Amino acid sequence: MKKTIGILLLCAAIMPAEAQRILSLDSCRQMALRNNKQLGISKLKQDVAENIRKSARTKYLPHVSAIGMYEYTSKEFSLLSDDHKAALGGLGTTAVGMLQTTLSPLVGSLPAAAQQKMAQELAQVANGLNQKGQSVADAFRTDTRNVFAGTVLVTQPIFMGGAIVAMNKMADIGTEMARNSMDARRQATLYQIDQAYWQVVSLHHKKQLAESYLELVKKFDSDVHKMIDEGVATRSDGLSVDVKVNEAEMTLTKVDDGLVLSRMLLNQLCGLPLNEPVILQDEQSENIAVVELTPQLDVERAVTYRPELKLLRNTVDLSKQTTNVLKAGNLPQVALMGGYAISNPNVLNSFEKKFAGFWHVGVVIRVPVWNWGDVMYKVRASKGATAIANLELDEAREKIELQVNQITFKVDEANKKLTMALKNIQRADENLRTANLGFQEGVISPTVVMEAQTAWMQAQSQKIDAEIEVKLSQVDLQKALGTLE
Repeated sequence: MKKTIGILLLCAAIMPAEAQRILSLDSCRQMALRNNKQLGISKLKQDVAENIRKSARTKYLPHVSAIGMYEYTSKEFSLLSDDHKAALGGLGTTAVGMLQTTLSPLVGSLPAAAQQKMAQELAQVANGLNQKGQSVADAFRTDTRNVFAGTVLVTQPIFMGGAIVAMNKMADIGTEMARNSMDARRQATLYQIDQAYWQVVSLHHKKQLAESYLELVKKFDSDVHKMIDEGVATRSDGLSVDVKVNEAEMTLTKVDDGLVLSRMLLNQLCGLPLNEPVILQDEQSENIAVVELTPQLDVERAVTYRPELKLLRNTVDLSKQTTNVLKAGNLPQVALMGGYAISNPNVLNSFEKKFAGFWHVGVVIRVPVWNWGDVMYKVRASKGATAIANLELDEAREKIELQVNQITFKVDEANKKLTMALKNIQRADENLRTANLGFQEGVISPTVVMEAQTAWMQAQSQKIDAEIEVKLSQVDLQKALGTLE
């Protein structure tokens, strides 16, 4: 890790200044919003919810479907039994046989020629009747071994127990939830980038402070060693100052490493290469520009604007509509149906081996009679989920109210810390000045000067921390109120 940091520092040092881009807080925010993957996922979820909402709207409209069918059976359906078919096929033979039996005494008294002629005529009658009977038997054939059928069906819901209305409201709530989730993700991204931005600014100013402190103690170290050579200071004083120099160098190294890592984090959030050198706008000023704001306790604004509370309210509404959908399971459902059906063979004109069809329209009513309390239990469970969601909403509202109160005090406390830090700077500067004068006059020991230098270093560091704390507390307050934009 230290080797990597050293390489990045070397690259930043040899990189020409014109290659470094200058970024403001707003530009970092915009880059982070474009780069954030979770924010992109939220946008896609919003598109998904919108398409689901549009799909739910179609449930109000009539739906048209076309159905086609072909079926082959090994045997055809028969309306006549085999005995009936045989009787119809031999109808003439049977009838003539019965007639001959009845007329045989009369026919026997006729001349032979007349008997022969009558026999021929009866045979013709028998054949004719056999053919007619066979044609009747053939007419009753269904020829259903190859069946073709098709229909175009139109269905228009009339009353579905309120399920369609509830589903559309659920789709609307889903769209709103996706939008609120995106707002929450956006605020989280802005909060994260603000934290990273001001962390870099803080470490940059602390690095400058560490460098100034190192120069200060090095100069003091040089002065002490000159005094040792002249015999007006002891070797113990020199060793004490040397320790302070080592501590200052170590502090500078730690701040430098932390600054490199913080820049890497900021670059990652902005979608930049980790080793790309950038300059932040607030790094270029000597002091961090701080605008002190007087915090005003505004819990109602937080309750109104916090996306987390909006999501919980959406959850409550969604649970209520789920209950309405379940209740529809115990209510009658009415739908209007109509269409056109064709088949081959068809029975519109006996059994015909050709396509023919007809229009039809009707009303379908479905009334639940008994389901062993299934719907009732589901409705009870859904109402329980709604009660849970309401309790979670109340708990979140209480926590947010507490959070807003805490952060309001935090902002006020940060302002007071900054005021005290500025006063401490003046005292530390004066203390260091008098310590240096006393040391030069020989009335103050090196230990007292080192203590004054340490106090000056701490005061300057506390000032930077106080300025950053004011900035971050203001960001915290905006996030707590749901107004971070």
